[in-house]
Amino acid sequence: MAPQVVPPTSDFDWSKLAFDLYPTAGYVKYVNKDGQWGAAEWVEEPYVKLHVGSVALNYGASCFEGLKAFRHEDGQVKLFRPQENAARMNYSAAAISMPEVPEEMFLEACHKAVAKNLHLVPPHAPHGSAGSMYLRPLYFASGAQLALVAPSEFTFIVYVTQTGSLYGSAGGKAPAVDAFVIEDFDRAAPQGTGTYKLAGNYGPVLRHMAQAKKNGYPITLHLDSKTRTFVDEFSTSNFAAFKKASSPDSTPTLVVPKSESILRSVTTKSLMDIAKSFGWNIEHRPLKFQEVVDGTLEEVFACGTAAAITPVRSITYTAPGGALQKVSLGDGQNAGPNTLKLLAELTGIQAGNREDKFGWTWPAEGVDASKA
Repeated sequence: MAPQVVPPTSDFDWSKLAFDLYPTAGYVKYVNKDGQWGAAEWVEEPYVKLHVGSVALNYGASCFEGLKAFRHEDGQVKLFRPQENAARMNYSAAAISMPEVPEEMFLEACHKAVAKNLHLVPPHAPHGSAGSMYLRPLYFASGAQLALVAPSEFTFIVYVTQTGSLYGSAGGKAPAVDAFVIEDFDRAAPQGTGTYKLAGNYGPVLRHMAQAKKNGYPITLHLDSKTRTFVDEFSTSNFAAFKKASSPDSTPTLVVPKSESILRSVTTKSLMDIAKSFGWNIEHRPLKFQEVVDGTLEEVFACGTAAAITPVRSITYTAPGGALQKVSLGDGQNAGPNTLKLLAELTGIQAGNREDKFGWTWPAEGVDASKA
């Protein structure tokens, strides 16, 4: 039997929904002390009380996730691939010496956080064009410790907020943006922490992103820090592209960079599975930046939970000698046809207006407010 539908509240102006934080009913919290997880706590105010000596604050022992829940046409709300986020969080946690978050507890937390905020999940619209509920699982070393060692207390929380699109790419529409290659900062070194979703990976790049945005570039790109000849990823999301077609009827080839410094994106993994289901070719390999410069690629886009797919219409980089060079991509305005087909299928599955043949939406019956 399907859960009772909790409709979107009429107290919020859904037409003005942005990618931002909004007040909610609260968040879910679990604490691990001396190796044992406590029961779920419901916290109504949007704050966390921490000792000034917590390892999270002093030594950066913190990781996080991002996933979304969508309202389907029948009013039910489902999350997109939370099991993948649970696995990736534990992958990140292991890198900073934190105990595993059991998948069952992770899913319970996500369900509870959404269930108690069901009235804040945006209305249904094809391809999620009305927005979604963004979930932020956050896991950190809350225990106090002066020495550089792992403490005996850890905190796992899940908070939510209703959100619109990060770059305006929603509902099958995808306006293209300009990208800028960051040359004077290395986000992640080979065998470093780039493959983990750690809080400390993001703070140092904020000033570079802000400067690029000031200069007219909404998104920034990182090359490998060892040779600066291979593409790693955008500051906010993964990089992907299609090879220029040899003929109008040739099979599309999706190219996804492979590197030890790239975050394991759930969205990218999903897009590769979708492309495979279309019968398209997939090349998951180290990608030379020269392939961007010389026109080997014709459709370039950023992909991640917040943005879904964001087409890139140009990439500006610093050429030898210091001059800026701009590589134009596509028609300079919108996403290419292959990118749009991927976007439509991904967001269609998420919002329930395309068949979920992969079994990615969870739970099957919808989030149940009575089990919160």
